[in-house]
Amino acid sequence: MLLHQGIGLEAFNALPERKAVHALYECCNSVTLARDLARSRPYPDHDALFRRADALLFELPEDCVDMILEGCPDVGRRPRSAKSQAEQCSLWDDDATVMAELWTAAGTYLDQFGFRFVMYVGGLGTSDVLTAISDRLHHTFETERKVVRNELAKINRTRLERMLGPEGGYQNW
Repeated sequence: MLLHQGIGLEAFNALPERKAVHALYECCNSVTLARDLARSRPYPDHDALFRRADALLFELPEDCVDMILEGCPDVGRRPRSAKSQAEQCSLWDDDATVMAELWTAAGTYLDQFGFRFVMYVGGLGTSDVLTAISDRLHHTFETERKVVRNELAKINRTRLERMLGPEGGYQNW
């Protein structure tokens, strides 16, 4: 959950740098990316911020991307959850068989590439994610690193959109 939701672009541009970095870190899980985005303010519109976030993400060295991936939750599990795998399964899908397949596929992915599977799911079900993992297991390491950055960019954008809210922000800010 983001603490900074719907603040609007004008309020975001006016935040002190430290608070802007904090708000951005909630979105992108990278101090480096958050700091560089905050220092690039003011942004004239939402799209300018989104384009800059994408550009900076794709410029990050691989070790920074690895740090972002370390903070990503396991597929189907909320971050830092104390619940067991079986309890987690009920959060997303009632079909325990499909969830077990998803966990197995995610483990295979981790073994093959050395990092967690990440994907913007935006309304997709477990079977869609399972298919995506299966498809992506055919990638080379280099191709998959590019796919991962694209998926992180999609996740960042949705979080940045939620942070900003609609153009002009909400009236309570």
